[in-house]
Amino acid sequence: MKLGNKYPSLLGKTVFITGGGTSIGACFVEAFLQQGAKVAFVDILEQESQLLVEQLSEQYPQAQVKYYHCDLLNIKALQAVIEQAGNELGAISVLINNAACDQRHKIEDVTPDFWDHCLDTNLKHYFFASQAVRLQMQKIGGGSIINLGSMSWHNNQGGMAGYTAAKAGVMGLTRGLAADLGKDKIRINTLTPGWVMTKRQLTHWVDQNTAKYIEDNQCIKDYVMPEDIAAMALFLASDDSKLCTSQNFIVDGGWI
Repeated sequence: MKLGNKYPSLLGKTVFITGGGTSIGACFVEAFLQQGAKVAFVDILEQESQLLVEQLSEQYPQAQVKYYHCDLLNIKALQAVIEQAGNELGAISVLINNAACDQRHKIEDVTPDFWDHCLDTNLKHYFFASQAVRLQMQKIGGGSIINLGSMSWHNNQGGMAGYTAAKAGVMGLTRGLAADLGKDKIRINTLTPGWVMTKRQLTHWVDQNTAKYIEDNQCIKDYVMPEDIAAMALFLASDDSKLCTSQNFIVDGGWI
């Protein structure tokens, strides 16, 4: 993966990424390693995550990348891992709340337990991860929190009301925390991807009809790729975005 810009302010910084073992999250991990950052990531997919660490360690011999197995539904475990990562790699400067699950579901099939699961999987840990890194960021004079949003609720996408409700809540969380965190020079933004051509999307939902639908709706007809999202994340993590907070940065080829 080759991205054009270099951000000297990311050199040596500690970046913590949730859901970093595959897909967009794995792209984030590599992108920050290329900038000379130290990267810690959590994921529930142990085999895929260990393989990623092996591949990146071979490709970037000087890189510092650590994987921690963590189920993000276990908030105490997440808090403990964030503390451990800070102790082992240095205080966390950048948090990317990336982990989510866009499982499709019908209205009639949703139970109270499933609804809670949607919010826990796609929103709850965003807050508690932000709460946990705040103390580390305060000690080093600031930081950047990037919350992954979704175009689905902007675009009235059906078939997953629990997911879209949670992702709409991400924007509310970003704006709701910005003033409190800003006092400590911690900025927080939402990064909203368009329809990104990940392996999961291509395997489950993108066929010829879907590809035509995407092409018809985007102003720029190129597919949105994980590295396009990573490029924006690098900017938002770097000192170049030091006065950007409480905003929603959309990378979707001009769809919404």
